Amino acid sequence: MLIGTILQSKGTGVATVPPHATVSELLARLAELNIGAVVVSEDGLSIAGIVSERDVVRRLNEHGAALLAMPVSSIMTADVRTCGPDANVDDLRRTMTNHRIRHVPVVRDGRLAGIVSIGDVVKTSIQELESEKEALVDYING
Repeated sequence: MLIGTILQSKGTGVATVPPHATVSELLARLAELNIGAVVVSEDGLSIAGIVSERDVVRRLNEHGAALLAMPVSSIMTADVRTCGPDANVDDLRRTMTNHRIRHVPVVRDGRLAGIVSIGDVVKTSIQELESEKEALVDYING
């Protein structure tokens, strides 16, 4: 299955924050949308970075409450792994597992086109396995 298939079912909306947003504003956005990561983008189409709840927790230990007033650009991951809509779900699952990544932005023609979480990938893998199981049971039962 392809990543584009996941985006067709979940949608292509991506939560973003600008690089100058404060960590406090980031946390409000994460809570508002009940999500674990956002893409850092000046225009909603390009990717400057990605920042997750884990990034905040790790930096909180270093900076304390002062972190809340710092810009998101100071804690984001700037070297973002991305994939295209034609990427294979199994390949992305391996990449996410090997590199311990939970969120991967999807890029089409150099522009942000969606985001896929490890939960999306696992859900898709389970659905594929269930379909294969049903097909095998039907085959065995004639």
